[in-house]
Amino acid sequence: MIAWIRTIVFMIVFYGISAPIVMTVPISALFGSRAVIVHSTVWTRFHRWAARWILGIRIRVEGTRPTGQAFYACKHQAMFETLELQAMLDGPAMVLKRELAQIPFWGWAARRYGAIVVDREASAKAMRGIIREATAAKATGRSILIFPEGTRVLPGDHPPLKPGFAGLYRALGLPTVPIACDSGLVWPRKGPKRPGVITFRFGEVIPPGLNREEAETRVHAAMNALDG
Repeated sequence: MIAWIRTIVFMIVFYGISAPIVMTVPISALFGSRAVIVHSTVWTRFHRWAARWILGIRIRVEGTRPTGQAFYACKHQAMFETLELQAMLDGPAMVLKRELAQIPFWGWAARRYGAIVVDREASAKAMRGIIREATAAKATGRSILIFPEGTRVLPGDHPPLKPGFAGLYRALGLPTVPIACDSGLVWPRKGPKRPGVITFRFGEVIPPGLNREEAETRVHAAMNALDG
């Protein structure tokens, strides 16, 4: 019962305050893409505050995040990491599924932020578009973030990586940083959120230029490291 009460209070507070934050993105957009990134960081830091003080969810970071531009590949179990990593990784260009980009107004805000929109049933033409957008983001000095399993998965599930990862790994030529996280343990897809600790573990940096099988194998193993 307490978990449900906390969850309901969180939803009221977070979504209630998020609405005006998202609705004022056009004001930030007048000052350029960097202002939109700063605007988004304010929002995600508010999300972190609400999760900590309403839901009782804390964050633990293991491993060392490398300095400089990188291609990040993260485990995806909950909405939590899509917001948390925006602030933690200093505003990376994030690969998002098309359904999110079609949410009224929020989708427009995501595009102004610099989100790279992907169709999960992507054709070769669509893949070329994703690579083109990611390459353009790289040229501005931003890191790139992808959730290469393509959708949220349950704790303990280890699906293969989607083809988009290999395409971007090869095209970007950046050091790749796998990130494991266990958000699904306290932030389930259904039911109330639970107090606890969400761990983000930065894995060993994977250099560019490896063959597809080796790169995918190393990233897949590091992303699932918290599952034991």
